[in-house]
Amino acid sequence: MERIEAIKKVAESLNDELVICNIGFPSRELYAVKDSPTHFYMLGSMGMSSSIGLGLAMSGKRKVVSFDGDGSVLMNMGTLVTIFSQNPENFILVVFDNQCYGSTGSQCTYTTKIDLLKVAKSIGFKNTFVFEEEINFKEALDAEGPVFVHIKVKPGNANVPVIDMEPEEIKERFMEEVKKGN
Repeated sequence: MERIEAIKKVAESLNDELVICNIGFPSRELYAVKDSPTHFYMLGSMGMSSSIGLGLAMSGKRKVVSFDGDGSVLMNMGTLVTIFSQNPENFILVVFDNQCYGSTGSQCTYTTKIDLLKVAKSIGFKNTFVFEEEINFKEALDAEGPVFVHIKVKPGNANVPVIDMEPEEIKERFMEEVKKGN
């Protein structure tokens, strides 16, 4: 499954959850398939989607979903332990694993040798899911967090345009949404 197809299937299940989306093509792909004021498109800070999502989840009761890539998770592995230790019931980490750094030229990551789902389970995530061909994201949304979702996708990026919003516009629009009911 292409990453954009997986993102589309997950996004179709989302309602008013706050979404933090990893930098680069994942943000562009989410913006192309389903834009929403509840989406925060990261334009920098690789590896920090899970950390930003964790902080947001800890600050309120609203469900928070972080979209991350395998390369970003590997860059900030410590946050998995922090997520488990803080134990936010309203947090879901979704890892789209294409076994490469897709936004920087598709260099291989170590998920060709390391199973991130096994890592999340060994740390103690309350609920874990793995999806490959079919995605039933409603199961993950209904589960008590913290939730780890591992979605295997093919390498490559969709041919989607650059997000046509200024960074300040993305931030301000998202902050207004957070103020409405976090």
